[in-house]
Amino acid sequence: MEETKKHIRIPLPFFNETHFLEIYPENKGRLFEISEEEANENGESTFQILEGNSYEYAFTNKNYRLNCSNDGIVSQSKREPSLGRIVPNIYVGTLTLFVSNIIYEGKEFEVTIEVLATKFDTELDKSYRENYRFMLKDITDKCTELLMQINSPVEQNFETDFSRDNETIYQRFSFVNSIIQNKDFEEAVLKIIASPKTNWNSESETIDIRKVKRFDNAATKQISSGSNRISLQTSHPLFQAGIQSIPNKINSFRKVEHTDTSENRFIKHALEVFLSFAEDCQKYFKDKLYSRPHIEASNLVTKLEGYLSHSFFKDISRPTSLKLNSPVLQRKSGYLEVLSTWLQFDLASKLVWKGGNDVYKAGKRDIATLYEYWLFFTLYDLFKSKFKIKDIEYEEQSYNHLIEPTKDGLSVMVKQGKHTALYGDFITKNRALKIKFSYNRSFKGGTKYTDEQAGSYTTTLRPDYTLSVWPAMLKEKEAERQDLIVHIHFDAKYKITQFQIQTSTDNDLIEQEENNERKGIYKNADLLKMHAYKDAIRRSGGAYVLYPGTEKKEIRGFHEIIPGLGAFSINPTGQDNDITELSKFIDLVIEHLLDRASQRENINYKIHNVYQINKEDINQLHEPIPEYLNGSKLIPDETFVLVGYSKTAKRFDWYNENKKYFFRMNDTIGSLQLTNEVVNAKYLLLRRNGQETAFDLYEIKSTGIQVYSKSRIIELNFPQPNDLKEHYLKVDIEKVTDLEFENVSWNFKKLDEYKKILEITKNVYTQAGMPFTVSLTKLMKTKEIR
Repeated sequence: MEETKKHIRIPLPFFNETHFLEIYPENKGRLFEISEEEANENGESTFQILEGNSYEYAFTNKNYRLNCSNDGIVSQSKREPSLGRIVPNIYVGTLTLFVSNIIYEGKEFEVTIEVLATKFDTELDKSYRENYRFMLKDITDKCTELLMQINSPVEQNFETDFSRDNETIYQRFSFVNSIIQNKDFEEAVLKIIASPKTNWNSESETIDIRKVKRFDNAATKQISSGSNRISLQTSHPLFQAGIQSIPNKINSFRKVEHTDTSENRFIKHALEVFLSFAEDCQKYFKDKLYSRPHIEASNLVTKLEGYLSHSFFKDISRPTSLKLNSPVLQRKSGYLEVLSTWLQFDLASKLVWKGGNDVYKAGKRDIATLYEYWLFFTLYDLFKSKFKIKDIEYEEQSYNHLIEPTKDGLSVMVKQGKHTALYGDFITKNRALKIKFSYNRSFKGGTKYTDEQAGSYTTTLRPDYTLSVWPAMLKEKEAERQDLIVHIHFDAKYKITQFQIQTSTDNDLIEQEENNERKGIYKNADLLKMHAYKDAIRRSGGAYVLYPGTEKKEIRGFHEIIPGLGAFSINPTGQDNDITELSKFIDLVIEHLLDRASQRENINYKIHNVYQINKEDINQLHEPIPEYLNGSKLIPDETFVLVGYSKTAKRFDWYNENKKYFFRMNDTIGSLQLTNEVVNAKYLLLRRNGQETAFDLYEIKSTGIQVYSKSRIIELNFPQPNDLKEHYLKVDIEKVTDLEFENVSWNFKKLDEYKKILEITKNVYTQAGMPFTVSLTKLMKTKEIR
């Protein structure tokens, strides 16, 4: 990368060689101009600006106008149309601009500038080139790994048809290019050339007999039978042994190291297959006038030709068979990587990615979208390692795999805006859970709680990724209905550089956060969006940002790991440790979900009990009641009132004086059934004989109901004891003195609970003494002023 320039001048030779388009950086923005050689090598424009920055442009002649097919990137000045601004935002790749001249109507010419990515690394070329290629290669690796795990798609025979598959050729080429154009592959080829697999062969040669150092049987026989002989002196030991002459030269054998092995033949074959595919793509892109793809294909052809032109491959013949089970191919460094690449190539050349056009259509390198796709496969790997993910669903249809054979090839079913879901199980000794990992799941807006289904109560929301967990014994819809499901959302935020959330409410800090937002450190809107996911999507347990940076922040809503908000930095570095923090977080979430006494689950259960009853706006209680009862907040729906009966005035006076009240028990008529509402009742409303309304309200002071025998009640001088039963339930009571209940009576005959007694019990005397329980809310709606 060349040094930063103050401005760049783009010539306009199609109109006038003396006219230029000049681009200037705003604020601290930077721009560059690289050599034609470097631009061609990387398939880029020579003129380069940075994403997330803004630039001013000006033509040296006022007759020119600038436009762009991407809305919002180029804006003309209203004062002078030949001036304006270029704001690429998060667009990355070759940006095509259209230059027109008002003198030449209808004529428009293209100029290109490169928008470099800056998010992943401070080294711009590494950020843009290496990380982009790494993500694309990593997706390819994961897809081909998936293909190797299944049978049916691999058995299909798809060939690239350059006359028919024009929509997917560049996709396939990009997959293959990402495999070959990386350092690992280059290092593997260079390792093979530097330290190849060799064989030792025996070669025959004719040598001077005097150079033979060791005679074997074959050489000894040639002493007596060889031609072109020379006479020995009489003093020579062989002459004395009866051999008067020996041959001048004999045939010998030597060990020679050869590189023409089956393994090296395979390497050459693989490179030739890659080259053939690249040349076909090169020709296709040239014919179609695809400039950038043609440059990329040409670069790949040049690189592969460079490998094959090495002297090492000149003496290696074509293979007659491919011995893929060779230990050298499967184990030796260099050979193993090329074998893996060759296996991937066969599959990658057939892959059709539904989301491919989002990433690199028309020369655009949408690194933000690629980051989102890459995160999907990264999360898929993470969740697959923790849960037994096995079932696939795409757009509400079940599939056997994430990759399915189609007429175009092997289709990768991952695309923005299309719902992909993967299901699995998590079973431990103490709990069995169902897991669902979703990409682009929409939560329908306007969903009411009583609809008992997943959704948002405001507008439709669609997080990038959602992890849903519920008890294995329930189906997903039933878990939604019972509030026993929890959704955890994640959103890919490529545009964020750092996500340093401070939880202080200090005004100075708020100003600092606003400054950080303007600098791109984080967007407050992104945090608010996480709040929207967590708060608007029903049964959500948390929402978290995933972004390329260095900071990790997790904020608990209460005491436990969820509900909460936060952010995790995940960079495409190829290092597993970059996802460690998120992995630890998921482990904590799992431990939390296995906790049968979690506060979150307890709250959800209580929320379900409250909200499952539909409460209309007209169903309101505006009557004054005490705010607190014995130091605790008084909730009228959960505050129950026992409605009793006093048969005589004497008994009524006794209740008041002794601060006790008795209910019948056992199976006698009028006995009190110990329901939850009865046991936890806070008040007693005492009806008097002959009164149409009740106005004597008591607070129940006893901590529990006690059993009293008939004899003990008589000892307390209870009036008119002759009709007492054997046992009673006793509560301690105290007259209520709250101002809210002064001069108030309650028409108990309007209560549904009382009406039900009248329906069931026909005896009017029995009806009078039957106790019942009612909530304070219902009781207050029968209130009358005395």
